[in-house]
Amino acid sequence: MEIFKEFHIEAAHWLPNVPAGHKCGRMHGHSFRIEVHINGPIDSQLGWVLDFAEIKEAFTPVEEKLDHRCLNEVPGLENPTSENLARWIWHELRPSLPLLSKIIVRETCTSGCVYSGD
Repeated sequence: MEIFKEFHIEAAHWLPNVPAGHKCGRMHGHSFRIEVHINGPIDSQLGWVLDFAEIKEAFTPVEEKLDHRCLNEVPGLENPTSENLARWIWHELRPSLPLLSKIIVRETCTSGCVYSGD
C-alpha cells in the first residue's frame, strides 16, 4: 500500500548553472507542492501503513528550513532545481521515515519531478 501527504512551501531561488540570459537565472519564486509517499504493509491492528501525523512531524523541520527562504542559501541546495530539491528532501526525511518511497516536487501547476531514491 502506498500513502502520501502533501505539503506546500513558498520559496525563492535562482538557477546558477543555466545559460546566460535564461529566465531561471534570475531570482524568482514558486509555490512548491511537495508530496511525501510511504510504501508498506497495512498494520493489521491499526488498519493503516503509517499515521499521517508521523509524516507531518517528520516534515516539519524540513518545512522550517525551506518555507519562505531563498533555497540557494540552504546548505546542499546551492543549485536548487526541482530535481535537487526532491533529492535533498529525500535525504532529510529518510532517517525518520524508513518506508519513504518517493518525493514529488511540483514547482508550477504543470511542471515537477518524482524522486524514488538512489
